[in-house]
Amino acid sequence: MVSSTEVTYILFGISLLAMIWYITNRGRANLAKAKEDATPAVAGADVLDGAAKNPDQFDEPDDDALDEMAKLLGEEE
Repeated sequence: MVSSTEVTYILFGISLLAMIWYITNRGRANLAKAKEDATPAVAGADVLDGAAKNPDQFDEPDDDALDEMAKLLGEEE
């Protein structure tokens, strides 16, 4: 007959093996991700987020923008 101490040791052994397996797999995944993150960036391979909320606003300049541009070009009236 198996004593409760032996059952406890068996359960501890199984949990130890499961922890070793998990830590090993997690370590390999972390190393693979670190290697992927450390690769040099290739132009055009990255995706840039963000855009103008209203890109149509840049089609026609307003009076303030025209005045500022005239000031910068030295065409003040």
